[in-house]
Amino acid sequence: MVSYILAAITGVIVLAADQFTKYFISNNFEMAKSYEFLPGVLDITYIHNDGAAWGMLGGYTWLLLSITIVVMLACIALLLKWGLRDKIMFWSAMLILSGGVGNMIDRIFRGGNVIDFLHFEFWPTFPVFNVADCAICVGAGLIILSLFKSIVDEQHQKSRAAVIAQTEEENQNENV
Repeated sequence: MVSYILAAITGVIVLAADQFTKYFISNNFEMAKSYEFLPGVLDITYIHNDGAAWGMLGGYTWLLLSITIVVMLACIALLLKWGLRDKIMFWSAMLILSGGVGNMIDRIFRGGNVIDFLHFEFWPTFPVFNVADCAICVGAGLIILSLFKSIVDEQHQKSRAAVIAQTEEENQNENV
């Protein structure tokens, strides 16, 4: 149960960190100017993004809001279906929900724009992103991990069942 409480608290902290960093960046940095943060790795580049990653669907605020709402509803469905049975799924849903809420707050209250500011210096074509985007990506990665774990567990159960069936068959043949 502690893991679930920590996941919920982490979701709240991620949302607060996302909103705080966006507020701080927007009030202390110049738009579209890069500031070296971790030399050769990460810089701060304050931009407004009216699209998704790489600016896709720019200007389609209502579509992006709709997609966010659908994804958040899917996360709630995951929580209802697997929530307390799968810790990884619970954590992933909490991270995606907190990131989705963070970016949705931006879209609603900042004229359809999301504040982005983190940029990899070593990968110049990678989009500028924010804390909410990080949470969403980590959450999505955890969902993939959870699904792979489920597949592996299912295969192990089938293998065990096959070994047990074979052993029982051999024992029956020996008794005949």
